[in-house]
Amino acid sequence: MNEQHPLKHLQNRGFLEQISSEVLLSSKPCPFYIGFDPTANSLHLGNLMGIIALKWLAKAHYKPYALIGGATALIGDPSGKDQERPLKQKDEIVNNSKKIEHLLKSILQANEGEEEVIIVNNSAWLEDFSFINFLRDIGKHFRLGPMLAKESVKIRLSSQEGMSFTEFSYQLLQSYDFYHLFSNYGINLQVGGSDQWGNITAGIEFIRKVTGKETYGFAFPLLVRSDGRKFGKSEQGAIWLSEEKLSSYDFYQYLFRVSDLDVIKLMKLLTFMDLAEIEQIEKDMQTSSYIPNTAQKKLAEEVTKFVHKEEGLKKALLATENTAPGAKINLSGSFENMMQNMPHKILEKEKVLNKKYTEVLRFCGLVSSNSEAVRLINNQGAYLNEQKITDPSFVITEKEILNGAFLVLGTGKKNKLLIKIFPSL
Repeated sequence: MNEQHPLKHLQNRGFLEQISSEVLLSSKPCPFYIGFDPTANSLHLGNLMGIIALKWLAKAHYKPYALIGGATALIGDPSGKDQERPLKQKDEIVNNSKKIEHLLKSILQANEGEEEVIIVNNSAWLEDFSFINFLRDIGKHFRLGPMLAKESVKIRLSSQEGMSFTEFSYQLLQSYDFYHLFSNYGINLQVGGSDQWGNITAGIEFIRKVTGKETYGFAFPLLVRSDGRKFGKSEQGAIWLSEEKLSSYDFYQYLFRVSDLDVIKLMKLLTFMDLAEIEQIEKDMQTSSYIPNTAQKKLAEEVTKFVHKEEGLKKALLATENTAPGAKINLSGSFENMMQNMPHKILEKEKVLNKKYTEVLRFCGLVSSNSEAVRLINNQGAYLNEQKITDPSFVITEKEILNGAFLVLGTGKKNKLLIKIFPSL
């Protein structure tokens, strides 16, 4: 980061959507925290904004804390939701919390000269808090008027479903988290997405009432496309950060496919590239000599490298090379190694052997129906082991199965999928 104040630098990147006080833009680095909700066993692309914020501020010597909401996830945050979340079981939340802690540690490994991120879990202080004591010690400091005025509450109260008391109490719990971290860790800055702004300001006000001290907050924008839709979703589901739930190849490809309208904004928000370099790329995109998708390739490489490290980026690039239009796969190579470097599925033998090619395509999710598979064949876009399939009634027999256990399916010139058959022949 340059000589500019760290938060002004983030402001220039579009990172500061709301800020509780201009004092933050000139004050010294301080301890801060960002919360992560363990309602799933991985974080997703939308959570990456918080992770990037942790990293930027750690580079600038703010002391970073990542709070995992092991207790609050049992309640469910209503912010940004149009209906109540199904309540999760405690065992599931505990398991999710462990997975997210491991993921955060992997992504946020401190480099030389950076502050190390400290991970805490609010189950440590909330789970043993009795309901009576919470109402006496915490609830008495909150007034219904301001609570009802929160945007997330107003939206839900005007909906058909309304809002349960359980969800309504969430802002008290998050406010207490801020108070606890302020009192025990000296944390006086809370950072979160713009959908958390009501909870952040509630915590600031609670601490002021109880201690007379001033604390602060800022909110970063949610990741939204130029057409208003949220980033982080695809036809296959959420864009997870965990390799167990989404391969580094699929993660890379999602970013590689973002539109020209969004790529520069995402470079500013999701990478650590210099603004001058990003601005030059933006200028280059307007010239006749610009090679399409150059900016997307840079974005995908930078973000994949940050989340999945060098090894994950290497795998993503190898898989991209293997599945590029016109690329030929070496069918005499090691298929086990190829599974590390390209999209693959494992299918039971009875779903492949002596089955129509069209049915196998459907089993794999490459087409949505047998009729779509037939149209693909008729349009000259269907491949098996790099050979074009021209007969819709083609049946896969033992002679097509490579090394007794593998097939390579292709749909069009871009999509290739390695199939491992279990058990092998």
